[in-house]
Amino acid sequence: MSTARADPKYILVAVAWPYASGPRHIGHVAGFGVPSDLFARYHRLKGNHVLMVSGTDEHGTPIMVAADREGISPAELAERFNEVIRSDLRDLGLSYDLFTRTTTKNHYDVTQDVFKTLHDKGFLVRQTMLGAFSAATGRTLPDRYIEGTCPNCGFEEARGDQCDNCGHQLDPSELLNPRSRIDGEAPIFRETEHFFLDLGAFATQLGTWIGEQDHWRANVRQFSLNLLDELRPRAITRDLDWGVPIPVDGFEDGKRIYVWFDAVIGYLSAAVEWAHNRGTPDAWRDWWQNPDARHYYFMGKDNIVFHSLIWPSMLMGYGAGGKVGDEQGELQLPYDIVSSEFLTMEGKKFSSSRGIAILVRDFLARYDADALRYFLTAAGPETQDTDFTWSEFVRRNNDELVANWGNLVNRTLTSAYKNFGAVPEPGELLDADHALLAAVEAGFESVGAETASARKRSALVEAMRLASVVNQYLSDQAPWAEIESNKARAATILYTTLRAIDNLKIMLAPVLPFSAQRLHEYLGHEGDIAGALEFRQEAEGDVNHTVLTGRYEDWVGSWRPSELQPGQTLREPAPLFAKLDPTTVIEEELARMTVAGETGDSGAVDPT
Repeated sequence: MSTARADPKYILVAVAWPYASGPRHIGHVAGFGVPSDLFARYHRLKGNHVLMVSGTDEHGTPIMVAADREGISPAELAERFNEVIRSDLRDLGLSYDLFTRTTTKNHYDVTQDVFKTLHDKGFLVRQTMLGAFSAATGRTLPDRYIEGTCPNCGFEEARGDQCDNCGHQLDPSELLNPRSRIDGEAPIFRETEHFFLDLGAFATQLGTWIGEQDHWRANVRQFSLNLLDELRPRAITRDLDWGVPIPVDGFEDGKRIYVWFDAVIGYLSAAVEWAHNRGTPDAWRDWWQNPDARHYYFMGKDNIVFHSLIWPSMLMGYGAGGKVGDEQGELQLPYDIVSSEFLTMEGKKFSSSRGIAILVRDFLARYDADALRYFLTAAGPETQDTDFTWSEFVRRNNDELVANWGNLVNRTLTSAYKNFGAVPEPGELLDADHALLAAVEAGFESVGAETASARKRSALVEAMRLASVVNQYLSDQAPWAEIESNKARAATILYTTLRAIDNLKIMLAPVLPFSAQRLHEYLGHEGDIAGALEFRQEAEGDVNHTVLTGRYEDWVGSWRPSELQPGQTLREPAPLFAKLDPTTVIEEELARMTVAGETGDSGAVDPT
């Protein structure tokens, strides 16, 4: 098998921005978190230039609502939950090059530049609209905090921006029997003037572009094509005092750029910030103004319209213009929109306010991060809605992760360490040995092809199939039976198995980074293939803020066959994974869920 590596590619991994209105639950990270990190880690192992960016989305009414409940400012609430969320994402092993926030001066500058450029080119128009305001507080209600009956299909839980049942774009005033999701009261509608993004101006260009994206998931492509005929101007400002100021005379007071408009610009502003933090302020252009770069966006399916229609329209309108672009090349459009479906919990929709949620921090306090990452990859909502149950989580952990991969690693390493203390010196390899190594090494092609196409479940299935093949080889060859009578043959079997495990370690590292790193060390290797992530203080003038990042250029390991050397000293192994007691886990977790549901308190404050 060839180990030659193609020229490195520039891969932007753009991850949906979580709201800083409360802690995130595992339904959130099933969509934007684990799939994006798996993809980024794979491309780093391939030697590609990866830039994975995101941050907390800290503007808009949801933050204001949550802050009002606690009697604190939106800035104070955002600060607290930025820390909580980035800590959770670090503990889950999400390897961002930069996880920042939307309240930085850099983000404000880039957002205003995009806004002003679109405005100057005539793509933003001023119109009056019926704005929705809370009857209780008088504040603007965000579109997604208003529910009602869809006038198109009759779905009774349509949101103020779109109907999830028929996919139609909506305005809150079009809903029948509208109500606030915050207090259940009917909103008050009154006329107000705002800026609108003229989406219809991009309809033809969008149609041609989307029609060429044959590699998109079918649901994403068809959903987007279906919406082209109804594109219309969409409001991008709101009556707020919390958000990015509007850089147009006469709109300085009482109005702000709306949160969904500035949030998607975060993909660009985070790249600009990352480059500045490194002392290479133009480095972001290698991804954003490079026509050979590929941009992959990861999110839940409720965000498709923003990434397949609205953000591309903004990019098309901006082109190479503006202060940031500096006419050095057009900003690149998405190459792929990797949208996940929804994850439910024990048959119910995740809802923090109703106690139907498993917060990431709570999960990781009781179980290994790799166990969660494995479940979300093997059984997550990649192409259809799926259900998280504690019984299925325990089954997959015990029957697949522990019994297949974990058991293979533990019994091989234990025998090799006990009898040789190092990678054994092999004798002549037999046909069975050669066949095993060839089968496993072929996985770099088969597992890699599935991962590169963002088919994470298929990639994991193939890697675990290969682990089963190695398990069968080990059982058939039985080195423990040879150790006394034919130690040379036992050494050859263990050497072959260790090489196969070293290969599988790399293939599984994107899914299981924590255990892969421990295995890397048990095998006697040095350095990190999936090292620790870090928080770093970054300064903007006199203001500091903390970002999540890592020194990925120092990581070793690559997506190619093992070069494990005979004689390499092994370290004393320990089991990679913990077997869970089904009765204890299921009973305790269902009891916690019952208590949370009765009190309506899962520890979160966001109403989604």
